[in-house]
Amino acid sequence: MNVIGKVLPVDGYYVSQKKSLPVDFEKAMTHLYQPLIGIEAVSLFMTLLHEVEVQNLEDPQTHHTLMNYLNMPLDEIYRARLKLEGIGLMKTYERLLDEQSIYTYELLAPFSPSEFFTDEMLAQLLYYHIGEEKFVLLKQRYYKKQLSHTGKNVTAAFNDVFQTFQPYNQTMNAAEHNEDEPIIDSIDFSWIKKMLEQRMIPANSVLTVSNKQLIIQMMKLYELETHEIEKSMLWALTDENTLHTEEFKNACHDVFKSKYNTTTIKLTEKVEKKEIPKSIPQTQEEQLVHHLETISPKQLLEDLSSGNHASEQDMRVIREVMTLQGLPSPVMNVLIHFVLLQSNMKLSKAYLGKIASHWSRANLQTAKEAMVFAKKEKNRYQKSTSPSSKPSYSNSKNYSNEVVPDWFKDRKKDNVKKIPVKNETESTKEKEEMDELLRKISSSNKK
Repeated sequence: MNVIGKVLPVDGYYVSQKKSLPVDFEKAMTHLYQPLIGIEAVSLFMTLLHEVEVQNLEDPQTHHTLMNYLNMPLDEIYRARLKLEGIGLMKTYERLLDEQSIYTYELLAPFSPSEFFTDEMLAQLLYYHIGEEKFVLLKQRYYKKQLSHTGKNVTAAFNDVFQTFQPYNQTMNAAEHNEDEPIIDSIDFSWIKKMLEQRMIPANSVLTVSNKQLIIQMMKLYELETHEIEKSMLWALTDENTLHTEEFKNACHDVFKSKYNTTTIKLTEKVEKKEIPKSIPQTQEEQLVHHLETISPKQLLEDLSSGNHASEQDMRVIREVMTLQGLPSPVMNVLIHFVLLQSNMKLSKAYLGKIASHWSRANLQTAKEAMVFAKKEKNRYQKSTSPSSKPSYSNSKNYSNEVVPDWFKDRKKDNVKKIPVKNETESTKEKEEMDELLRKISSSNKK
């Protein structure tokens, strides 16, 4: 990552701290955070922490001063700052004052040593960084188990004890509650919930707040897709239909190993990829490909139904095929689009599954690849069934039949008509299909 020039030595900074730190935060920073983010980031945090009391709020210090404090070049300080931000120990704000950048570094409280081990993602990362022996030693030393059975909560609420002329309990309680609750990222648990309900598993007992947080952390840690998380959850369910957290974490790690062919999990600096500027889709096919790359299968079904909700039966079929074959969402979108067009807008599970297994073996990853592959197989089938392509008796010895996938041969079973057409007619038909699909999509998005 090129960080030269991101911050200049003459740029000023202030340090703020809203919450007090845990009494034993230094132990956490040394033994728990430092293996993850490095000594440079920990040194920056400690230096800024002690500047809170000595800084002059009327005149910001420059980053040149910080370079002298730490005896580090500015690019290393910037990288250390990013690590503190990424691990959740700092927030950074920037403003311009007289054409000079002024930064405010807000220090956030680290976990106490005991709380650190309750965060499954950080605990897993520490395990892979320092090894099992040291991890077990630190966990035994610092982690204190909470009482699992404390009884019924009979704590008196504010309104039960006090009365005021202007009650503010709802606003205050909501704010306090939101601060303490773990933040659930924007992830759609509806598919997982339906998957559990279809197996007669009580979703509420599995998708608890703590389990949702664990699921999100494992998805981030191992970069897993939804269908991979579903497989891991089913593997880790107990006989009482609860989620065994340790088995779930092990299952996620096994999926990670098979997916990326590695067992190493360590925090490293993210390599900044130079993105090639994407051109605006010009043709109708490019617009369709772009749309199929960016929406979910559920949204595609709703677009094709003029905004109506996708039926539960269709969603079940799509989820089962997508989970079984492991197709990426853009490829699944092309598959849905293709099957609907070939089957008079009917979603046949057998036909869908047969094509999906073929596409899965072809290892298709993008909507563009899937569309090219589908057209290729369709043209090959039409060529093999066209009368003009049949050989005469004189050259029959030199004729070899092309391999045609079974899902094209079996289309009659799904009420699909085979009509050999000329290339020009076929192109016109495809253009009309794209026109109709884009019209439905655009009309649905306007609602």
